[in-house]
Amino acid sequence: MSGTYTAPAGRSTTQIFSACTQYAAATVVAALRAGQFGPRSEHRRILVVSDTSASPELGTPLHRRPGFEKLESEFDDVYSWNEFIRPFHPAGWSPREQDASLWQRAVRREWHLGDGPVEIACESIQANPAQALAVIFGDSPVHIYADGLMSYGPTRSRLDQLLGTRIRRLLHLDLVPGLRPLLLTEFGVESEVVPTDVFLEVLDELAGSAALDASPDASLGTSLETSLDAMFGASPASAGPAPAPALLLGQYLSTLGILTPQQEEELHARMLRGAVALGHTRVVFKPHPSAPAHWARLLELEAERLGADLTVLDSPVLAETLFGTMRPALVVGCFSTALLTAASFYGLPVARVGTDTVLERLAPYQNSNRVPLTIVDALLPDLEDPSAVTGWSLPSADEVRGKPTGLISAVGYAMQPQLQVGLRPEAERYLSRYRDDIRRYFKRRRLTALGLPGAVPQQLAFIPRNATVRRLARKARTLKRAATG
Repeated sequence: MSGTYTAPAGRSTTQIFSACTQYAAATVVAALRAGQFGPRSEHRRILVVSDTSASPELGTPLHRRPGFEKLESEFDDVYSWNEFIRPFHPAGWSPREQDASLWQRAVRREWHLGDGPVEIACESIQANPAQALAVIFGDSPVHIYADGLMSYGPTRSRLDQLLGTRIRRLLHLDLVPGLRPLLLTEFGVESEVVPTDVFLEVLDELAGSAALDASPDASLGTSLETSLDAMFGASPASAGPAPAPALLLGQYLSTLGILTPQQEEELHARMLRGAVALGHTRVVFKPHPSAPAHWARLLELEAERLGADLTVLDSPVLAETLFGTMRPALVVGCFSTALLTAASFYGLPVARVGTDTVLERLAPYQNSNRVPLTIVDALLPDLEDPSAVTGWSLPSADEVRGKPTGLISAVGYAMQPQLQVGLRPEAERYLSRYRDDIRRYFKRRRLTALGLPGAVPQQLAFIPRNATVRRLARKARTLKRAATG
């Protein structure tokens, strides 16, 4: 439920919104239109865009992507953080504490802020550029909005207490109804849902204005909806309406070190083979914007081998904008947030693939991708189990509040036990009850280090409680120390 926003008393406030992705910018715009940042007449609103990819100079900046004009109308000014701090990289640069006042003067001069009060709204406060802005405006209140499924996981690292107490609230999309975010709960930060209907309106506008360059028949400047109609809307007259295609989502996990490039190519091939095995001969692949082009070519060869009609959408448009216009028959991915957007917001069939491999490889255990990965693996059907895909339905909010919520609480505690101390009793209860069903989500070494149930096999669980065994172990340690001393 949305709260009531109260602006700081006194002079007119400048609100600075930081966004690194189009999905994040769309979330912010939805929150603004829902009135979650107060009346526009009371504030000057600035959008600060940044590209934190490894080589931002090779990509398309957020404010130059198709459909951005639908977002920028909500702001008085748009500035590029990359351009402002050049030659520094936005993901790796933050000012020293002793230089923060100098940088604040520079920002105020460059963006014409005057000396009035400033509020910050940003994503991923644990990382730059959000943290850099929070340091520069060290006395300003901070609002966090969550870009996807990571809001349901714990804060990835301990924040400075002074920064944590400046955070007013966490705004997030209700991607998993019934599940509450763990992010920033160590500071008592309350979560606030961005209305789904408003967010969907923003996505519809992006889809209506974005240009799509996906095939020789879809020229630049053609609207996304018109281009999709041209590609997928009709079959030969004798065949009747064409079936909706399956949509495959790439994530570029190799850049995160989770998979090798070869493993990620094979993951895409598994998506294609699984979709074809379910009877989807018309398939659309939406690669990650930063993924190398040759991956699509290899997938095209696999499609030719399988006899599938594959279309690659390589335009920098949000995958989510395809859901309403294309209405895919199936959405397939690894653990992309878009899978939950498709299922929760559009009611589309979805399936996951490769989550077992990623769960095994993901390291360290505290990796912030773990909760999104766990959510997708636990809630969505496995593409390579056809009966699970065809018979699946999204769990209700009441169902999610049961076992899935307990699982996320247990994983969240295991990831950040010092930040989420209050979750230990719930984690112990959950692990004691379901230890045989959830082995894939926990590493035995992690459970052992934290003294949690499941650290040893069930049949050996009596050993830590056996007084004789404990006495022999102490004696053995004493003898070992004496022999080595």
